Amino acid sequence: MLESYIGEQRRHKEILLMTHIVIGYPSLSASLEIVGTMAEAGVDLMELQIPFSEPIADGPVILKANQEALARGITVQQCLDFGAEAAGRFKIPFLFMTYYNILFKYGVDRFAAAMATGGLRGAIVPDLPHEEGQEYLAAMAAHNLDPIFIFAPTTTSERMQAIAHHARGFVYCVARKGITGQQTDFSEQLEAYLSRCRAASNLPLALGFGVKDKADIDFLTSKADVAVIGTQTICIIEQQGVAAVGDFIRGLRTP
Repeated sequence: MLESYIGEQRRHKEILLMTHIVIGYPSLSASLEIVGTMAEAGVDLMELQIPFSEPIADGPVILKANQEALARGITVQQCLDFGAEAAGRFKIPFLFMTYYNILFKYGVDRFAAAMATGGLRGAIVPDLPHEEGQEYLAAMAAHNLDPIFIFAPTTTSERMQAIAHHARGFVYCVARKGITGQQTDFSEQLEAYLSRCRAASNLPLALGFGVKDKADIDFLTSKADVAVIGTQTICIIEQQGVAAVGDFIRGLRTP
């Protein structure tokens, strides 16, 4: 599903933009306002993160957002309801991003069924390797959802091919080792890594971790299909307010 959507959008856009929010941060109502602002500004698809107490792939900005949302009492059910509301209101694909303990506690098939009913298109579960994901993969397939898997610079070409066998929709390429929000070197080394990713999979490639400005988007154009912006938009919202993030997103594609 996501593969065909991305392919269609790429016919008239050089690169797509995917943003990331933490549901419930700074509040549920503000989260919906942020989604609307981003969608209006031209975002092509969006990750909705279900807060978790130990988000091991996330840096301090997104970690803080997770912690504050949990401190305000956000629940998994509220996040599922939020995802359904966002998918019903805005005409872009939405994915959930969270950690496997959330799915395990909720019930993997029950979680996938709720996603499908709510109109979500897929999920990113960064701490679940494909070798241990049989139940998850079966549930996603049964409900016609895309399991998004991850490549990293340390992933061997052989393992990339094994991961690609189970991936659907697109592959999320982590730009560097480490956590979200740190500095990424957009250089020939990153270009070579993306070439390795491209050789391993026919799926569209999304590149995240460290994408923060138009120069980064320009570098990724023609090398990746989707640029993922997460930490930077949260920082802008915290420093300048929700309206400013719309201007920021529109500026990423301005000639």
